Amino acid sequence: MPVEILMPELGESVHEGTISRWLKKEGDYVKEDEPVVEIMTDKVNTELGAPAAGILTKILVAEGGMVEVFKAMGIIDESAVAGAVAPTSPTEPKAESAAPAEVAPLASAPVASAPLASDLVASAKPNPNGDRVWFTPVVRAMGKDRGISEEEMASITGSGEGGRVTKKDLEGYLAAGKPKPAQTAPPATQRTPEPKAATPSVAGPDQELIPLVGMRKMIADHMIRSSQVPTVSTVIQVDVTPMVKFRERNKESFQEQYGVKLTYTPFFIKALAETLTEFPLVNSSLQPDNQILKSKGIHIGVAVSLGAKGDEGLIVPVIRDCHTKTLIDIARDLEAIAKAARTNTLKPADVQGGTFTITNPGTYGALFGTPMINAPQAGILGTYGIQKMPVIVDDMIAIRSMMHLVLTYDHRLIDGQLAGKFLATVRDRLQKFDFFK
Repeated sequence: MPVEILMPELGESVHEGTISRWLKKEGDYVKEDEPVVEIMTDKVNTELGAPAAGILTKILVAEGGMVEVFKAMGIIDESAVAGAVAPTSPTEPKAESAAPAEVAPLASAPVASAPLASDLVASAKPNPNGDRVWFTPVVRAMGKDRGISEEEMASITGSGEGGRVTKKDLEGYLAAGKPKPAQTAPPATQRTPEPKAATPSVAGPDQELIPLVGMRKMIADHMIRSSQVPTVSTVIQVDVTPMVKFRERNKESFQEQYGVKLTYTPFFIKALAETLTEFPLVNSSLQPDNQILKSKGIHIGVAVSLGAKGDEGLIVPVIRDCHTKTLIDIARDLEAIAKAARTNTLKPADVQGGTFTITNPGTYGALFGTPMINAPQAGILGTYGIQKMPVIVDDMIAIRSMMHLVLTYDHRLIDGQLAGKFLATVRDRLQKFDFFK
């Protein structure tokens, strides 16, 4: 009996994914729940287990191809033998749950709730001619983001099955300048301009062209979405001498007593969490319907670089309820999520639900920068390198450990005054160091 391998729902607002790698080839026998395909989304990278035991008789979506949620990627025949021919009429898909997840690029908190299963079946709208035009969740979401109504999309000539408007059709419509249906036929002397195709890239004799696919493509897409948010960055300098001295005195005993390394990041997270409780608007997000979503919980995403050299993308696993945790709890959680990211054992839930993000380029020696917001969150805090430098203290020159904190924020929700007060409060907590005693 043939069973479809379906693209699962791997998080809120995730409508499609990329087939990054097939772990089995056509004709291979697979066990139930055995990893069979690797899927990448802008939320997480995961291996999907087989929904049934049998022969993988057909791969419907090749590596590098896109697949929508709840669509078939391949077919397993429970009764087939090696070399069997793929069935032409697959049966109804079985329910599928997400397998343990690997890592993903820089992620954001969901903008809106994921569509119901009944909504994920393509919806139909009549076009001006009375025919039915079908829209997938991806096309509907894309049209909503671009301000295109379903009535307007119904005027687009669809190339999909049954005249369905595909993502490619909508992209072509947008590339052509979002033309409106003509009211009258143009004069015979006029020609309708055709959209110009992108000029193919050509590599020189000492160059190489590499397609932007997989994780880097997911990061690029998310950065484009985040760049649509009007943001401002505010900078403050912090004297972290007490923090540096505390860590130098206690890092060895801390690891012996609690079993985890004491880095600077838990200090930043602790100060940030306590400050977010005082400034709840900074811990909010602006929804597509212009509603401000405030979160009572403080769930901080931590940007983690992937790969031995840190050049294989980013992922933002979330430490939940930071406002209720001690420095020790945060240090343990931080080490756990970093290990899971390095070993590709993060689950989809580990990268969802963040309300604010922190990134620590100072780990790699960066002294200053302006981090990009992790939309739709209202802000991201960048912590940069600590340097000893001469500063004026009580009208005398002293050598202190100094660093920069940079807050990038959604200017639709947060103005400069609020951002300045927020940063000053984080600075004061780090400088006084009272909340760690």
